[in-house]
Amino acid sequence: MLDFHEQIVGEVIQDNGIVVMAGGLGLPKVLASILRLHSAANGLILILASNPPQREYVVEELQALDTEACPLVEINNEYTSAERVSLYNQGGTFVITARILIVDMLNEKVPLQKVAGIIVCNCHKVTETCAEAFILRLYRQSNKTGFIKGFTDKPQQMVAGFGKTERVMKSLFVRKLSLWPRFQLAVSTSLESHPPEVIDIRMPLTSAMEGIQNAVLEVMDACLKEMKKTNRVDIEELTVENGLFKSFDEIIRRQLDPIWHTVGRKTKQLVNDLKTLRKVAEYLQRYDAVTFLRYLDNLRMSEGARSVWLFAAPTHRIFELAKRRVYKIIRDDSKAEVKNKATAKQTQAAQTRKPARAASKRKNASESGPVGFGILDGVNQFTTAKRIKMEFPESGSASSILDMREDTEMTDLLNDAEEGSRAEKESNNTGEAQGIELEVIVEEMPKWKILREVLEEIEEDRKSARKAATEETTSGDAWSEGGGAVLVACKDERTCLQLNDCIVKGPQKLMREEWNKYLLSKVELQRIRQRSKKPVYNRSAGSMGVGVYNGMVQRRVDVIRETFSAAQQQEQAALLAAAAQVEREIIVPNEDINKNGAAGGRGRGRGKGKKRVPESGGGRGRKKKTNGRGIGQCENKGETSRNELQDPKQVKVSGNVLAADKSSAGGLASSKEDEVLARVIEESHGDQGEEGPGKSVPAVHYYALESKQRVLDLVKPQYVIIYDPDMSFVRELEVYKAEHPERPLKVYFLIYEDSIEGQKFEASIRRENHAFESLIRLKASLLIPVDQDGRLLDIRDPTQTATGVSLTPSTRKAGGRRIEQKQMQVIVDMREFGSSLPCVLHQQGMRIIPVTLESASDVGDEIMQGNIVSKLSLLILHFPRLRVVWSRSLHATADIFASLKANQDEPDLERAMRVGVPTEDGLIEGDIRAENFNTVAVELLRRLPGVSDANYRSIMDSCKSLADLALMPVEKLAEVMGGQRPARMLREFLDAKCPVL
Repeated sequence: MLDFHEQIVGEVIQDNGIVVMAGGLGLPKVLASILRLHSAANGLILILASNPPQREYVVEELQALDTEACPLVEINNEYTSAERVSLYNQGGTFVITARILIVDMLNEKVPLQKVAGIIVCNCHKVTETCAEAFILRLYRQSNKTGFIKGFTDKPQQMVAGFGKTERVMKSLFVRKLSLWPRFQLAVSTSLESHPPEVIDIRMPLTSAMEGIQNAVLEVMDACLKEMKKTNRVDIEELTVENGLFKSFDEIIRRQLDPIWHTVGRKTKQLVNDLKTLRKVAEYLQRYDAVTFLRYLDNLRMSEGARSVWLFAAPTHRIFELAKRRVYKIIRDDSKAEVKNKATAKQTQAAQTRKPARAASKRKNASESGPVGFGILDGVNQFTTAKRIKMEFPESGSASSILDMREDTEMTDLLNDAEEGSRAEKESNNTGEAQGIELEVIVEEMPKWKILREVLEEIEEDRKSARKAATEETTSGDAWSEGGGAVLVACKDERTCLQLNDCIVKGPQKLMREEWNKYLLSKVELQRIRQRSKKPVYNRSAGSMGVGVYNGMVQRRVDVIRETFSAAQQQEQAALLAAAAQVEREIIVPNEDINKNGAAGGRGRGRGKGKKRVPESGGGRGRKKKTNGRGIGQCENKGETSRNELQDPKQVKVSGNVLAADKSSAGGLASSKEDEVLARVIEESHGDQGEEGPGKSVPAVHYYALESKQRVLDLVKPQYVIIYDPDMSFVRELEVYKAEHPERPLKVYFLIYEDSIEGQKFEASIRRENHAFESLIRLKASLLIPVDQDGRLLDIRDPTQTATGVSLTPSTRKAGGRRIEQKQMQVIVDMREFGSSLPCVLHQQGMRIIPVTLESASDVGDEIMQGNIVSKLSLLILHFPRLRVVWSRSLHATADIFASLKANQDEPDLERAMRVGVPTEDGLIEGDIRAENFNTVAVELLRRLPGVSDANYRSIMDSCKSLADLALMPVEKLAEVMGGQRPARMLREFLDAKCPVL
């Protein structure tokens, strides 16, 4: 532990309070140190509101500090009530869910006097009506001496909303606020004593990526301007920078939740669009070009006409540039000039866009600015920090992230696309049948090449270290302790797997696999569309499938097809032709090889061997129930699909990504022997990729930042590559190096220049600093009541009733004689403690009695889906006698409960538990209807055809039993049921013949 960790533990042990730490400074270490000091003989310690990664981290830290420490036991629904009582009496440290603990406390199964204290993790989530606040209120009512401590490493959440910090402290019954930012003197002194060696490598975005980024920001800015016109939200918080973070959704929800039922459809859609645009901006720099294009295609199909951002002007650039990163459609004649121009530009770009790594330079704070690893508020936190900027020679300066301007090359790409579309339209108008060329580009991610170079450099350093370790004993000890391990930190597991494939297989092979998967997905989508088409009827066949539009009779399928332009149809045809080529060259040979190498083996389709066309009814490698038709062929022979290729020879597929061996596609190995052979080749020559013999790379440990694991102490890396920048992980590296100054640590920080990625990283540091500054100013002027800890006075004023009416005696009534008031009781089902209403009822002075009530049906499971209107509708349909009382808030509901219970007897627990439970005779206690009527027969009657809520009572008055009803003629039934139609429905049902088995 570092010095500031010991200071935090010392302050926390002395007094109750809330500890707010900067992200990544080691909050689990502090929690483990506090739990280490506790023993089972001192009573219970309950830990609330912790997530699974935090629990695992704390358990590992606790075992690392002391193997004989009191173990951390997690109590969940797997423990019975008796087992939980036994654990409570034994003492120790328990992690328990709030729902279980509330029920045990209300049932007096927890010995509250033996509870030494309660620790609340993630205390920024605590509200006045949450389950944790309910637990702390019950605990403080019975135990005035136990401690309550709250911890959080999200300072931004502590200042979100009006009076958020004061409300959290009031809910936790604490009076002290302890702040530990990164710029605190003790923290900065400990971390800057032994800083790691940092190399900050920056590379620019490609022209297409920069154009997409600027277009996304333009659309976000347009959506924010539309939001400001509603006059329903605070315009100061509606900025593009805030829109890049997930907390922006909480800001909008906090402002619109009270009036959400009055907000228009457009405003609600804008909120969803801003969330979608944030994901698009994030995935642009995380996904490869093919995966990003596939994501956009799925997004356009899923959102459709409901979305607002899809119809914005810059949105067209997003989709066009995303396609230009993957492929390009070129016509042989009318677009020859455009093709030559594009080819010349690509050749020039290939020559100029080879990033030349500049020499390492040391820069002070004034030169490097507040951007990058180790720079905080203009102060360089690492004395050995280096910053390397990857520059493209002879290229203009990149525009700022918020300028939303495009460079010349990106503008030329858009102009080429527009010229190509115009030429295609002109050629389509002339009706000329011309060839199409599909040029496959498949742009690689700029970070991939830099990552390869960094790994090669690390391998050279490791070889040099090994050589030096053999010469000197001290160096050998240092090498064995450092381990020489390499750690690559990524955002999620998907990125880790893709980077591993990129290093092992090479970028070209990886992108070729993604391209093949993209093509095959297009084939599957086309087949789904063909299977979903309805048969086309002739005009004389009737009205099915025929519609009238502008005075002309059109087939339904033709109306759908006309939504696609000629250029889109040609583009779809080219992609399908490329997919057919992939299937012919990869899938079909693999199927033949899997059938013991029989060339032209027995297929399940009807096509012939040599000119075999991929079937339309199967998957990628296994085809079932196929009919041998081609990709573009319709099911009806009389109709010709416009997406069908006129001539496969007219489509030419070209591109550098197809230059390598086409037999190697992702997940499409020919046989198990080939898979094993390929794996051996990749393991022995995986460092070469497809670019020929090259430098070797070391073994790499990949770490997903979202997992929040204790990876540094387990791997003990000497080299760390931060692929996706994360502020918390940066702090973890600082803490790790400060705790182990003898271990060498070299950090490579990869980040895009002038990108949303860099903007988010810098903004996260600024937001955290501003949050701590606000908390410091708040702490200086914070007025806390002396009884807020709940130790001096009772939690609830005894002069207040459940409805807030004062009980102060009045001399006008019986001379001021005090009338004894009985405490109101409310029996609550165990399943309802997930809501906030029991907490509010307890706040109003009511006694909560938890029981397991009998459920008449499984309506509770059925109404979990859908909105509140659907839930209420389903509930009323199941229980027609149910009456609904509308309430505007939780506190208003508590007042309604108090008014309904006025002058009424308190409910009996045993009787309430028997409600709804039938006896041996089938009667239900307390059911007046069951005493006078046969409820089973009544329910059966109400389910008969023609019987409704309006006529079932008259039927019961007219006949004595169901047998009398079955013998009643239709005329009598019509008179009783109020119409001929329900009478005929019932009579036809009763007279229907039963089928004979």
